[in-house]
Amino acid sequence: MIAAATTTYLVTGANRGIGLGLVTTYLARPNSTIVAAVRDPNHATSKALADLPKGAGSNLIVVKIDSLSETDADQAIAELQSKYNITALDVVVANAGVASVYPAVHEAQAKDMIEHYRINVVAVPILLRAVLPLLKQSTQGAKFVTIGSVAGTIGDMEKVAVPNAAYGPSKAAVSWISRKIHFENPDLISFNVHPGWVQTEMGNKGAVAFGLESAPQTLEESISGLVKLFDGATRETSGGKFLSYDGTELVW
Repeated sequence: MIAAATTTYLVTGANRGIGLGLVTTYLARPNSTIVAAVRDPNHATSKALADLPKGAGSNLIVVKIDSLSETDADQAIAELQSKYNITALDVVVANAGVASVYPAVHEAQAKDMIEHYRINVVAVPILLRAVLPLLKQSTQGAKFVTIGSVAGTIGDMEKVAVPNAAYGPSKAAVSWISRKIHFENPDLISFNVHPGWVQTEMGNKGAVAFGLESAPQTLEESISGLVKLFDGATRETSGGKFLSYDGTELVW
């Protein structure tokens, strides 16, 4: 009997929120290798990943990738190759991000805008550079997905009428980078995804700041949609697009 092919996923920001939801779902599948990239592997939330249920033939690898580091991603890939004999990546989800303040444009502080840009934007090409050689070894249609947000939309900005002058511009930049990756890498399935306004720690913090009790989308609703979207994505249907977790195409 021929052994089932293993699908290898790498998810950043993997110990909480959307990242944790993706890791939990993928790890429960059979014949899957999940690379959970976290800022601090020794944090309690990172160590707790080891207790997640695993599907038959599936395994978890935890690596350190801090979005503020210019070297962590390269070191993590080197570790995957040398220590774990990982020769290919099939799906990479650039999920790690920050949304910590919600100023109007005239209230935005330089330090906050720079922090959001550094973590939400600059970390993406650093990650891509590190993972691209292994993505090119995939035989399953390699995917590089950026987690974006309608907070960064320009064409539909009037529909997102909240002060967000640190997070919003950073997600607009992520949209540009994601689309550019699509055109620069013809063998890669790359697209940008709005996961919904999700009931995670970050999502609920934003909701409270805007006068709501909680974010509108449940984590389960978001993860279910994202996983379905990622599974079915092709370069023709998804490449270079800005999509909602439910598959709807969004305005850049």
